[in-house]
Amino acid sequence: MKSWKKWTAMSLAAASLTLPAVGHAEELKVYNRGQAQALQVEQIGRYNSGSGIGEGGTEIVAYDANSKRAFSVNGAARALDILDLNGLKDGNGEIPLLKRVSLESFGVSASDVTSVAIHPEGDYIAVSVPSEVKTDPGHVVLLDTDGNKLASVEVGVLPDMVTFTHDGTKVLVANEGEPSDDYTVNPEGSVSIINVGSGLDNLTAESANFTDDIVDSDVRKVNPDPENSTYAENLEPEYITVDKDNRYAYVAIQESNAIAKLDLQSNSFTTVKSLGYKDFSKEGVELDPSNKDEGIQIGNWPVLSMYMPDGMTAFQSGGKTYLITANEGDAQDWEGFSEEVRVADLAAEDAYALNADLYQGYTQEQLDQLVQDGLFEDEKLGRLNTSIVAPKNAEGKYEAVYGFGGRSFSIWDADSLQQVYDSGADFEKITAEANPEYFNTTNDEDKLDNRSDDKGPEPETVITGDVDGKTYAFIGLERTGGIMAYDVSNPASPAFSTYFSSRNFQGDEAAVDSASGDVAPEGLTYIPAEESPTGQTLLLAAHEVSGTIAAYALGEKPETQPEPVPEEKPEQPVTEPNEPEKEEPAEETTAPVNEEPKQETEKVEEETETVTETTTTDPATDEKDSGQTAASAKSDTDDAEGQPLPNTSTNVFNWLLGGVALVAAGVIFFGINKLRKRA
Repeated sequence: MKSWKKWTAMSLAAASLTLPAVGHAEELKVYNRGQAQALQVEQIGRYNSGSGIGEGGTEIVAYDANSKRAFSVNGAARALDILDLNGLKDGNGEIPLLKRVSLESFGVSASDVTSVAIHPEGDYIAVSVPSEVKTDPGHVVLLDTDGNKLASVEVGVLPDMVTFTHDGTKVLVANEGEPSDDYTVNPEGSVSIINVGSGLDNLTAESANFTDDIVDSDVRKVNPDPENSTYAENLEPEYITVDKDNRYAYVAIQESNAIAKLDLQSNSFTTVKSLGYKDFSKEGVELDPSNKDEGIQIGNWPVLSMYMPDGMTAFQSGGKTYLITANEGDAQDWEGFSEEVRVADLAAEDAYALNADLYQGYTQEQLDQLVQDGLFEDEKLGRLNTSIVAPKNAEGKYEAVYGFGGRSFSIWDADSLQQVYDSGADFEKITAEANPEYFNTTNDEDKLDNRSDDKGPEPETVITGDVDGKTYAFIGLERTGGIMAYDVSNPASPAFSTYFSSRNFQGDEAAVDSASGDVAPEGLTYIPAEESPTGQTLLLAAHEVSGTIAAYALGEKPETQPEPVPEEKPEQPVTEPNEPEKEEPAEETTAPVNEEPKQETEKVEEETETVTETTTTDPATDEKDSGQTAASAKSDTDDAEGQPLPNTSTNVFNWLLGGVALVAAGVIFFGINKLRKRA
């Protein structure tokens, strides 16, 4: 080969290396219906727990503004992961693990870690841990921000969520009190209140219990014999939020479709109110109820669905307190008792006598005609999951088709617990526009219309935060994936802003794997700009199925970066030993990586992977997965109407790099031609 040909080949190869790679494992898809003032979102970081798909490697995440650390519940490892977010300000996209604190080091009977919260001043953290026997009392363990145990307190049965009051004087714990799988034991649900205002010595928990006299009569009881059981046995607290003044806490009781109000002065419940039913026969309130209707079929149906919120948050507007709920839906489904059944199965037993008085959108004649035309067939309502624990008439028949979950978010007046707003059919309509090939997919398989017969996209978690002068609600969709952002500055009339997702779809019926990006948001944490390591507002999203945490930057970028926070050398991220009494003190090191055997040290340094003694990642596999993800991410970001839009800031940067590469290639070709003429 002539020298100029060699030069040409080498020059083109070099130029190609400067071309930007389109798509990566964290490629963000953004959809905003073309709004000029939509919220700006960019993914700037990611933590990978190293867990297997669906093992719960990341579930709930809390943030410490002082140390810029995050604390993540790792269900797969039965541990608490301590993460360092300081590198985000320098553009380091891989969030490192500092330390993994094992369940065994807590020194109490424990089967799992379910929740984590940080004291408002960052003094210490609280984690909730159920007992090894699910129906026995659990514990709350208090740790310093290095993961060292400070105290533990026995609480109620199955503590599922923990939070602090805003003044930091009380720890509140939602004790779900689930029954045993065979339903022979059904403990009472409760809320534990731990007073930490005077320090952490000799702590005890006070219990707020339910009594029948403060529960509205239309709050449902869910068990094999509801008429002969108390509300204390039936009500299962799921989530807690506290008002700004620390006067009241509000407790979501998901399976009973209710919210309880807790007086934090008397530490007792004042009321438990039913949230009622969402009427899908009304205009603007639609759903797709079947996975056998050949795709997207969103419309009105004679379905009354229970809101059944999971996550909930309180916020202030105009001097009033409002609650926002993520209306996921959930059923009692145990080996010894299950309320869940298909509509077609009840219809086959002649269990329905639909009554138009319960619906706003139908006359009795219209309802009768719908039934005559095959309403209970699988392609219509037959596949929809319903409950046997629902109202019946005097003849023992159901007068409505009842469903689980609102497929929406709602806003409620905290004083009256009356609904102020519901997002209607927005979530299904927006996801259908943004990602029609994977509408109502599930979180372990990329399959169209897979969850329509269940609870649709399943809004799981919600949080509010201010960005660029507006108050936004962020709602995570557990099944479809991604996060909805709404401007809720006017609680009576919220406005959709942006839907964004870093999940990568890989083809019809493809299984979710490590190339699927961030799948199934379970917990959200808002970080205001003044507390952020980057000086920009951030949102952390813990994704349970993928075992990852995504860090999203929100709104306008700051003109200057914040001053770095001086901190001591990080402790080595070693896993706490199984036997606490044999614990060895961790040595200090300047690099936030785990200690490996000497023969592996060079490999770890070359591949810059963060590992632990119990969790390792294969760099070669990660690179392969990232490459596979790039192709699917690119196909998901086609700029077409109704399709997700790509991350604009990333694309602009890519085009700039591409332009530089093309100019360089032009100069090279000009030189090559000159040489050829001389030759």
